[in-house]
Amino acid sequence: MIGEPPLLIASDVDGTLIDDRERIPTVVRAAVRRAITAGTVFALSTGRPPRWIHPVLSQLALKPVCVCANGAIVYDAATDTMLDVQNLAPEALRAVADIAEEVLAPHGGAGFAVERAGESAWAPENELFLVSPNYVPAWFSEDNGMVPLDELIAQPAIKLLVRNEHLTSAQIFDLVAPRIPADLAHVTFSVPDGLIEVAAPGVTKARGVQFLASRIGAGPGDVVAFGDMPNDIEMLQWAGLGVAMANARPEVKAAADEVTLSNNEGGIAAVLERWF
Repeated sequence: MIGEPPLLIASDVDGTLIDDRERIPTVVRAAVRRAITAGTVFALSTGRPPRWIHPVLSQLALKPVCVCANGAIVYDAATDTMLDVQNLAPEALRAVADIAEEVLAPHGGAGFAVERAGESAWAPENELFLVSPNYVPAWFSEDNGMVPLDELIAQPAIKLLVRNEHLTSAQIFDLVAPRIPADLAHVTFSVPDGLIEVAAPGVTKARGVQFLASRIGAGPGDVVAFGDMPNDIEMLQWAGLGVAMANARPEVKAAADEVTLSNNEGGIAAVLERWF
């Protein structure tokens, strides 16, 4: 638990900060603004790449340094600068793809996509997000690039997405993750519908939040973090106060220090109102 006001608030986005309309509820916006006015640093810590965070930040009239792509990128939204980038090497991408193809073959196979950091969040999407020909989109995108698998994994990437629309994300994770050594890659998921996310070894949101905390001289006991999905677990465990949302998966609630009584419509605000 944290007694004094936190120095850093790190919040997941989807299922945590925003509602089903991709809006930050009014009470949450107000609580975040009070915290910022009091001198606390607020940052997103999300699985989203940098190009997907500006519509969220615009609702707060804020451009902080944020953790993106599950910790693979630390991004300065004010200057459009990638402060830290952790890539999966091509040989690791190849090894993970081979394992996923083998394991998922009896279940309809696997499609793949990669996220690349690029030099700017505003770079063309077809340079940053590329898919293999058999990749079934998990969300609408008409501007991604499409290349053969061998070309897809021939360059470093911040994230490899493994997709199977016939299974849930948890089912894919349970099949694939045990086959991926920790020194090869880190495996997690942030949506329920047949998609796992693979990053470089040790790359999690916790790593990114530690990077942010070190910039302001903060330690775990100075940090409050909010999340709802397995890609938040390491962050919630590291923070002095890790808060799982009421809608969080059971394993996320088990990893947190506490669970909100409601979802994003007031869940974050109720916690922040202890100090702000």
